[in-house]
Amino acid sequence: MRSIIPDYVTEALAEVAPDISGEPAGYIPELAAADPERLGAVFATVDGEVYGAGDIDTEFTIQSISKPFTYALALADRGFDTVLAKVGVEPSGEAFNEISLEGDTGRPRNPMINAGAITAHSLAGSAELTPAERVERVVGGLSAFAGRRLTMDEVVCASELKYAHRNLAIAHMLRSHNILTEDPRTIVDGYTRQCSVLVTTRDLAVMAATLANRGINPLSGEQVIPEPVVRQVLSVMSTCGMYDAAGDWATQVGIPAKSGVAGGLIGALPGQIGIATFSPRLDRHGNSVRGVSLFERFSADMGLHVMEVPPAARAVVRFDHVVGRAKNAIRVIQLQGGIGFAAAERVVREVMDTAPTEARVALDLTMVYSIDDVARRMLLEVARRLTLDGHEVYLVDPESIIPDPDPGDGGRVTVVGNVEQLELSVSS
Repeated sequence: MRSIIPDYVTEALAEVAPDISGEPAGYIPELAAADPERLGAVFATVDGEVYGAGDIDTEFTIQSISKPFTYALALADRGFDTVLAKVGVEPSGEAFNEISLEGDTGRPRNPMINAGAITAHSLAGSAELTPAERVERVVGGLSAFAGRRLTMDEVVCASELKYAHRNLAIAHMLRSHNILTEDPRTIVDGYTRQCSVLVTTRDLAVMAATLANRGINPLSGEQVIPEPVVRQVLSVMSTCGMYDAAGDWATQVGIPAKSGVAGGLIGALPGQIGIATFSPRLDRHGNSVRGVSLFERFSADMGLHVMEVPPAARAVVRFDHVVGRAKNAIRVIQLQGGIGFAAAERVVREVMDTAPTEARVALDLTMVYSIDDVARRMLLEVARRLTLDGHEVYLVDPESIIPDPDPGDGGRVTVVGNVEQLELSVSS
């Protein structure tokens, strides 16, 4: 059976594709030349499954999506006290490139705006590193988050440096307050190189999943940053990651997120999933128009708002065994706990990995105490696809966790009260 997740992503992409509002970033010539029709989305789970559709392997520059990851590296390398002395954590309520500094200290208000991100870049690695070594620390760190070696787009970097006047002005202001202690031009050069690193939507989803997975890359298994750093970064992403649209995002989507002017957008839901989208047309806040629409749909469809759904138990499949023999055999997959999207995805994968050969398959919900709407629909879709593959499907559902189950076109399920009824049907 083919997984239902890529089909869902494909459907979501088709829904937003007709929206051609917004424009690629116009203030950087190389970004202005981007193909505005590019569109992709990827889900990466905390245990390493990656699902996607669209232009998920097209490379583009990471831009401001690098900010939370470089902030994480600075916190890990220099410690909280050193970084917090230089960069605040309060939302600015202003655009990403505003010269937003605290009046008394000169600190940037947070690390997601350019002033804070330039400062965070200066704090990556140890204090003894040369500018070139610091850039290598940042690129190496971003690569660890992605699980593969990333490279830099030198053409985009040169284009951005040619028009970096505002960032240079910000850096000189920071130097005047002793927030920066090196030549501002050197720091801006390194920061621009950081933003010019090439990624794909797949890379970004894995990077987001690393944050969602307590700092452990779900593909490589590497502990990229410590857990306390993850909590700090996700908190700042929640309040500051979408700039002057952060309040709308927090209430409507509710996933810690970060956007980039090349059209990328990431979200990391702790304990569950990393999501990334790519579409170059931007709104007035500098966020991807279709990316924002996709995240709004994902959050609504899957109940992903951080204030709504607790992390799902990884051990949702209690056991998977076969009752009876030969033509009377029935495969029983017993589930447990509260089931949301992440848990339902594990069930989908269990069925795919098992690839049942038995004529009859049962999903046992006896130990399930709750199931949200998206998980209910996912399990019923599994039942529908199993039916279409020629299986007879049962739900063991004594508490009517799924009342009046309807798998949809071509699907069929039989509800029984306990496993004993199944065993009787096998022996009869």
